[in-house]
Amino acid sequence: MRTSERIGLAAVLTVAFFATGSAVAFEGTSPGGQEAALPMVPAPGGIGVMKKPVPPADIPQAAASTSLTALQYAAEGGHPIAQWKLGRMYAKGDGVAQDDLRAYDYFSRVANAHAEDSPTAPQAAVVANAFVALGRYYLSGIPNSKVKADPERAREMFSYAASYFGNAEAQYNLARMYLDGVGMPRDPRYGIRWLGLAARKGQHQAQALLGQMLFNGSGSQRQAARGLMWLTLAQDSAGADEIWIKDSYKTAMAKASDDDRAMALQMLERWVQGRRD
Repeated sequence: MRTSERIGLAAVLTVAFFATGSAVAFEGTSPGGQEAALPMVPAPGGIGVMKKPVPPADIPQAAASTSLTALQYAAEGGHPIAQWKLGRMYAKGDGVAQDDLRAYDYFSRVANAHAEDSPTAPQAAVVANAFVALGRYYLSGIPNSKVKADPERAREMFSYAASYFGNAEAQYNLARMYLDGVGMPRDPRYGIRWLGLAARKGQHQAQALLGQMLFNGSGSQRQAARGLMWLTLAQDSAGADEIWIKDSYKTAMAKASDDDRAMALQMLERWVQGRRD
């Protein structure tokens, strides 16, 4: 099966999943109580993203370690995990000079070669993460390179990782695009549905944003207790620099009624028990 056909099939399966109503329990409903079916995800014109790969970089003297050399040899041999690790290293400047274009190239190799791998394959997580990384590069572009900002292409990358691989980071990024109207018409209903999927997988930013929206009734019927539950989960996982999550939790707690707090605690207990089962 060609990659474009596989992506189209994944989109159909995603829509069918939402049509069953199984994604409603923790995310609320759309205005008026009507459930919103997610739109079909159009197949990208192809996963290939670079006509000419960036050649391997010379290893700096300070970073000329056996482990880095081994990673580069493995990556040149087509090993997806090695390619993904190098992509992450160049994206962050971890042990090598930071180089977004080189990171983009390594992520592209993973996506090009493994887009059709089974979602249950051992390397599926890194393949999905490579699509997410490419999506983020397409959102902003890479300065002074041929990789320009392309929201539509970013949406395609996130959509594929979100629907075919079920990747929570992709689902969160796709939700943000719907909520902000980036590369597509703004639609809070679809944004909330994708947030719900990511939140149930433990993506704490999705939990925080979903909690905010449900607590305030933004884009959905107000569900203060459920929103407070999600915000509580999110603030427990938030990093020290994610002040917005902690502030959102504090604001909601201050505004919530005693009944809202009590109900949120019951929901949280059921949630935690469900995660343990």
